[in-house]
Amino acid sequence: MNRFLRRILGAMLLGVAVYGGFVVYTGLNRIQESLARFEWSAFALALALASSNYFIRFAKWQYYLSRLGVRNVAWLDSLLIFLSGFVLTITPGKVGEVFKSAVLARTHDVPAERTAPIVVAERLTDAIGVIALIVVGSGAFAGGTIWAVAGSLAVALGVAFIVWERPGLAVVGWLERRHGTLGRLGPKVRIALGSLRVVAGPAALVWPTLLSVAAWACEGIALWVLLRGFGAPVAPGVAVFFYSTATLAGALIPVPGGLGVAEAMIQQQLVELGHVPAGDATAAMLLVRFATLWWAVLVGFLALAALRVRFPERLGAGEEGVRLDA
Repeated sequence: MNRFLRRILGAMLLGVAVYGGFVVYTGLNRIQESLARFEWSAFALALALASSNYFIRFAKWQYYLSRLGVRNVAWLDSLLIFLSGFVLTITPGKVGEVFKSAVLARTHDVPAERTAPIVVAERLTDAIGVIALIVVGSGAFAGGTIWAVAGSLAVALGVAFIVWERPGLAVVGWLERRHGTLGRLGPKVRIALGSLRVVAGPAALVWPTLLSVAAWACEGIALWVLLRGFGAPVAPGVAVFFYSTATLAGALIPVPGGLGVAEAMIQQQLVELGHVPAGDATAAMLLVRFATLWWAVLVGFLALAALRVRFPERLGAGEEGVRLDA
């Protein structure tokens, strides 16, 4: 089994262990009682909201490709390539989504080092968008300020590295003076840094950040919809705040897909701050994670399968070019 499949399987097994732990901690009977009165139409709406997140973020992907001058990719192909990156949503900080750059290189001969920085820009603007949502709701919850400050510092460091060229160029120069693999890596890193400054410089942050706010608000509203399905009286803004803080925590702490971290924060905030019964809180947390995290992974696999049908010679099942360990 290659590294790609081992990572997916490992994350799935971790997810089963995490969710099993929450079920045992809360009590299976409590969760069953909550699910028995749950209005399942709310879950369908949550899936639709999560899917809206993907299409909004696809607009960012198209924007970044345009800024990099990549215009030879058909709209449908670009959408499938973007969605294929969700296969590796369950990686720390979602950095595995650079997979879509490998797929784009394989299908349309666009060098991966040219578009891989898009993933950095996506994570940066996503972080800013999530922090904006946290700041809006943090007035009522002291704990939200902590995560807003931590996320803001991380974003500030990222922007500083992009704007201040000297550290990056020093790293590139050091690599280019090395022999072997490091020396060959230097020119690719130089190209990647150049692309990064195009897609993640201050002038390119405004529009993608606004899209990120809308995208992550959709998933926060999905949590609110699920809570309404249980009859829990949580305001929409509060639900968005709970989801945003959990999302930021899962991104900052390097665990696959934020597993364990995001779940614990959602459940704890719902019980302690939202005064939601434990059974409803755990069930809502499980459903929102299935509707967002695991639905994204499934969508990614479906998109990759569609791409293999469209590009059978370039993306055959055995091709090394679409494996992370290639």
